[in-house]
Amino acid sequence: MFSVQHVWARTGVPAVLLLPLAMLFAAVSALRRMAYRRGWLRAVRVGARVIVVGNITAGGSGKTPLVIWLVNWLRGQGYRPGVVSRGYGGTARGCVEVDTDSAPAAVGDEPVLIRFKTDAPVVVGRDRVAAARALLERHPEVDVIVSDDGLQHYRLHRDIELAVVDAASGLGNGLPLPAGPLREPAARLDSVDAVVQVVRGAEAPRKLPRVSAWRVDYTAGQAYRLSAPQEKRALGDLPPRDWLAVTGIGRPQGFYSMLDAHGLRYRRRVFPDHHAFRATDLPGGEAVLMTEKDAVKCQGFAGTDWWAVELDVAPEDGFVRWLGARLKQ
Repeated sequence: MFSVQHVWARTGVPAVLLLPLAMLFAAVSALRRMAYRRGWLRAVRVGARVIVVGNITAGGSGKTPLVIWLVNWLRGQGYRPGVVSRGYGGTARGCVEVDTDSAPAAVGDEPVLIRFKTDAPVVVGRDRVAAARALLERHPEVDVIVSDDGLQHYRLHRDIELAVVDAASGLGNGLPLPAGPLREPAARLDSVDAVVQVVRGAEAPRKLPRVSAWRVDYTAGQAYRLSAPQEKRALGDLPPRDWLAVTGIGRPQGFYSMLDAHGLRYRRRVFPDHHAFRATDLPGGEAVLMTEKDAVKCQGFAGTDWWAVELDVAPEDGFVRWLGARLKQ
C-alpha cells in the first residue's frame, strides 16, 4: 500500500521533487531555532518543572505510550505530575481540560487515552505555555508537567528534553518535511537530554548518527473487551477466532508485529492516523482487535466482541536510574 511513509523511507523520485519545499521548510525552522538560541525570542517558565517528550520526525514514533509510562512512574516516585498536549485532531479551541468523559473528537484521542491510563490532570491547547499555565491554575499541586510532543514548541521552557525515535523507521530518508519525515535536522538529537529508541517485538535497535540512545521495549500486554474494560485477558488466552485487526495509528506495522508474536490469526484493516471512527467503519458482529488509542474513539458503539490490546512499556534500567537522578538535581 502506497503511503507517505513509503516516500519518506527512501530518496526516490517523489522525495526529490519535494526537495525545494523541504529546503524552504528547513530554512524557516533553522531561523526559528536560532531566534530562541540567541535570545531574540524567549522561552517562558511556568512555575513547575517541564519534561518534553517529543521527536524530530513526523508520524508515529511512540511518544504517547512513553508519556503514559512516565506519568505513572513519576507518581510512583512521589511527584504530582500533570500533562499538556496539543490535542491533535480535536476541535476544541483555547485551553481545555480533559475529563473522563471527554470526546476524542473534541480534545484528541491521545489526551483521552493519557487521562484514562494515568488519571492525571490533562490540559490540551495549541499554545503549550497557555496550556501549562491553565493546568497549574486548576491544579496547583502539580509539580512536574509532562508535555506530550512539543519538542519544537520552544516558547515553553523545558528542564528535560526526551527525543523518541522508532527503531523500525529511524530517521527515514534523512530529509526535511515534506520530502522526508524530519521536523528538525538529525543534529538536533545532539542537544536533547536523552534519546529514547522504541523497539517493538523482534526489531533491532538502530545505530543513530552521532548519538547513543536508551532502549525502551514496547510489547503487547493484556486485552480487554471494550464493553467491560475491567475484565482483562492475556492475548494467548483469547479464543482462536478469525480476528479483524484494526489500526488508525501512525505506524500500523508495529501493532501487527506484536500480534504476530503471539501467533494470532487475523485480517488487517488500516485507517489513517487519528482516524475518527464511526459505527459504520467496522462490522459490529465481528471479533475485532484494536489499539487502545483507537478504542477510546469506539467506546460508544463498540460491538460485543471488540477488544483493545494494552501496550507494555519497559525502559532499560539505566534510563530509569538516569531520569531519577536528573530529577533530583
